[in-house]
Amino acid sequence: MSNEAKKFHEEAAIVKSYDYTTSKRLFSYLKPYWKMMIFALVLTLATNILISLQPYFTKVAVDDFIVPKNTEGIWLFALAFFGLFLFRFVFSYLQEILLNVVGQKVMFDLRTQIFTKLQELQVSYYDRHPVGRIITRLTSDVDSLNELFTSGVIEGLGDMVVIFAILGAMFWLDWQLAIVSLLTVPLLIVATNWFRKRARIGFDKVRTRMAKINAFLQEHISGAQTVQLFNAEQKSRDRFHEINDDYRKANIETIYYYSVFYPMVELIGTTGIAVIIWFGGYKILTGASAAGPALTIGTVIAFIQYSQQLFQPIRNLSDKFNVLQAAIVASHRVFLLLDEEIEIVQPQVPKQSGRARGRIEFRNVWFAYKNDDWVLKDVSFSIEPGESIALVGHTGSGKTTVTNLLMRFYDVRKGTILLDGVDIREWDLTSLRKNFAVVLQDVFLFSGTIGDNIRLGNEDIPDEKVEWAAREVSADPFITKLPKGYSSLVRERGAGLSVGQKQLVSFARALAFEPSILILDEATSSIDTETEQLIQRAVNRIMQERTSLVVAHRLSTIQRCDRILVFHHGELREMGSHNELIGERGLYWRLFQLQYGKETVPGGDGQGSGGLRASLARDS
Repeated sequence: MSNEAKKFHEEAAIVKSYDYTTSKRLFSYLKPYWKMMIFALVLTLATNILISLQPYFTKVAVDDFIVPKNTEGIWLFALAFFGLFLFRFVFSYLQEILLNVVGQKVMFDLRTQIFTKLQELQVSYYDRHPVGRIITRLTSDVDSLNELFTSGVIEGLGDMVVIFAILGAMFWLDWQLAIVSLLTVPLLIVATNWFRKRARIGFDKVRTRMAKINAFLQEHISGAQTVQLFNAEQKSRDRFHEINDDYRKANIETIYYYSVFYPMVELIGTTGIAVIIWFGGYKILTGASAAGPALTIGTVIAFIQYSQQLFQPIRNLSDKFNVLQAAIVASHRVFLLLDEEIEIVQPQVPKQSGRARGRIEFRNVWFAYKNDDWVLKDVSFSIEPGESIALVGHTGSGKTTVTNLLMRFYDVRKGTILLDGVDIREWDLTSLRKNFAVVLQDVFLFSGTIGDNIRLGNEDIPDEKVEWAAREVSADPFITKLPKGYSSLVRERGAGLSVGQKQLVSFARALAFEPSILILDEATSSIDTETEQLIQRAVNRIMQERTSLVVAHRLSTIQRCDRILVFHHGELREMGSHNELIGERGLYWRLFQLQYGKETVPGGDGQGSGGLRASLARDS
């Protein structure tokens, strides 16, 4: 597999050198909400300090009330103990609310930024990146960041406070027992470090395979009809089984690390408690003690609770570190998207904006989608305002590329494209594209109503204009027969509407926006004869007084165009009206004969279709 293919199909591994820079950039998203974060941090610290007081309350209860069988003031002590947990509950509640609000706000900001970036990126980005993986950036990767902000940073700081508070309390109560209690901590640190390193690798594998599943599902759900048509269900199932199995194995591998780590921590913690019971019990039973107060049963019980509390935040810190690592992995991928260079940029000082007259000129244009694999080679032509031009040629000859370059979905590699005498790269980009309306063979309709699809989110287009445009292109009759007319809902990608109906909606959309330049790209190639007559009338209507470019394989649809441009292997080979090109008996004449036979072409020379194909092959 080539390096480019690997880049396309695999996620980039995250190396440690990115950690600091990525983390710094990631936490910058918290800056607008720093007041809420500080308040949440204060609540976290207060909550964890209250947690660290619980064992001391237990010591007092045992040594001052239970052992001496003292009942005086016990109800006040019990009330204070209850108050401790009540405040802990209130602080924890407020902290959880604040952290989740901040997390949701950051996710909202990040998703908005990603979507805005996706809207600005050039079409070539989508040629290189599967849609499923892009969706993964907006969903699971952003969710990972939410986990970091809601349960990672603040709670991690709180855990550190608990650790220092517990250590301080333990040494204050009995420094010898404190040292004994900490003998097992190095074992916990070793286990935590092992888990941290292994789990990081596991997280990366899981997210990589999740992205592959999303990409595969998006592709095969969109192409479900094709899969069924060619009986490829079993092959698709086998491939999905393979990808899904990789994802399962990655999760099981991560689960394995958890299944080893948590019991190991419990074992280490239990060992620590056993050491406390042995050492503390020995000192109490033998009466041995260092200078200072004698060791009491309450103190030993408090140490047992402190030991349990100490292991919990240490273990939590390991989890928080893994949350941080997962967030860094996810954020690095998100930042790669956000840092993607925008190739089609707005000129700093546009020379032209507003409505165009519609004069188009290509001057020695060269273009390649990849390296020097030229799709257009030194193409030059001009189109006058209001003129209708047809682009014909074999598949891959460069017809659609001409229209894509004209709308700046891609920029030319060599040469210049002029609109009204101004290089399109010096036009205001928004104004430039407002001058175009495109009707494609595969019409894309969005979820919403028929009216919404015609106005396409432009609220400046009133209902009256929407209905006028539909009537002008003969779409009104079928729309009014729908249950709710123009308010009828359109399912995803226009499911439920015929190909012809979707085409008529797209023509109404084009007319409603009143473009100065119209592009029809195979707009009538997939419909029946009756619908084609309706659409042909729609075409004639919206082409009036507009510069029009018609891309078509069916030559019958473009004979009325003012001029026809014939492309062959990226070169502009012929140009003229239908009758002029037929009279030249060149490439266009041979294409016409191939479609309609020699008897329909004036001056047929008797060549059969095989001879024509051979002639075309020689010409190429």
